[in-house]
Amino acid sequence: MILKRFILGFGILLLATACYEFKKPEKPENLISKDKMVDVLIDIKLLTSANNKYRKILKDSGINHNTYVFDKHHIDSLQFALSNEYYAFHIKEYQEIYEKIKDSLERLKKIYKDLELKEEKEKIVKDSLEALMKVKALDSIKNIKIKDSLKLIMKKDTLTEILLKKKIKEEGQLISPVSSTDSQSQ
Repeated sequence: MILKRFILGFGILLLATACYEFKKPEKPENLISKDKMVDVLIDIKLLTSANNKYRKILKDSGINHNTYVFDKHHIDSLQFALSNEYYAFHIKEYQEIYEKIKDSLERLKKIYKDLELKEEKEKIVKDSLEALMKVKALDSIKNIKIKDSLKLIMKKDTLTEILLKKKIKEEGQLISPVSSTDSQSQ
């Protein structure tokens, strides 16, 4: 029983290793370099992660999202498929490519986050300046109203002063004095 399991396991292992070497892809003549493969895969990742709104913008711009990356990097889909198959078989090389992709996407993410924070700060500053300008405008309007009120008060005071002077000239006194004897007699 143990011998049968051993032979079965050994047979499966032998078959797997034999097929493994048999399907090994040959190096394509027009193999895409690792660096270019990184760029192509980054663009594919960004394009596939785009939501429908951005795909519609691409479509409206006359860009076919299915062939955009290939056109941009001057490769065809067969060349990409063969290169991808070759690198996928050579795991260490493919892992190097994906590490570069991961690093590049992380840097890109950081750049966009920093840009977003900068825009938010600029918006806050702009909003603050607009609010300050509105407050200053309101203060200016209030100051004008206060100045107008002061002018009106000054005019009233001047008019009152003129009337008082006129009344003093006519009557001699504004109020007749009240003597202490008059208040006691009443």
